[in-house]
Amino acid sequence: MDFEKVAQEFWENGYVIFEKFFSDELMDEYNRRILDHFESDPESELNSEFEQKSKVQVVPWFPYRENKPYFDEVDKNETFNKITDTILNDSWENLYCMMMYSKAGTIGQAWHQDCPPSDNTKFNINRLVYTHDITDATGGAIVVFPKTHIKGELTIGDPHEEMVGQQVYQPKKGTVIFLHGHCWHRVTPAKQDRISSNFRAIPKGTSEDITDICVYRNMRYRFSTQEVIEERKL
Repeated sequence: MDFEKVAQEFWENGYVIFEKFFSDELMDEYNRRILDHFESDPESELNSEFEQKSKVQVVPWFPYRENKPYFDEVDKNETFNKITDTILNDSWENLYCMMMYSKAGTIGQAWHQDCPPSDNTKFNINRLVYTHDITDATGGAIVVFPKTHIKGELTIGDPHEEMVGQQVYQPKKGTVIFLHGHCWHRVTPAKQDRISSNFRAIPKGTSEDITDICVYRNMRYRFSTQEVIEERKL
């Protein structure tokens, strides 16, 4: 793999995609572990006001916070971390591992930036791993607006609006996407139960609460206090 070319593509577009990065066998094992957790129908950490205003319906799970290092085959994968090394000049650290579950019939995730883009040196990287195929039948495609990691704040508007220039992807099992946290992105509605995994990383020197405030087209939201801190209106 040409790691320098990968990093160049990431910094040019705000993301880079690798198909068949992880084996089907490993992804099947992980998918079962994640579904086993969500079979108990755990309550979301996100409250109903957030869901209503953000137009986001997803249940997160942070296994390592529960001392369940079930996913080390990804987290400690040499190539996975070498890509991160090259993108971030060997100066980064893990933020957290988050599994995201969308029930069949839920709305997905509206356009957002994971953290405010006021300082272009302060950001997270989403390292998204897909443990099952995303198809027309499942719904839950990821939509990314290329090069917006350097375009500043997400525009105000309809949370799920189709944007000219957006790119729609249906990752297959084993696909990995490295996505800059300032890059505008969303997820389409889930027709079937949908899972994605996010092994988030940050440049060294970045605060661990960098993703506490998320920017949506209609608001800024602080997760730690579960409150809208800014209404965004035209």
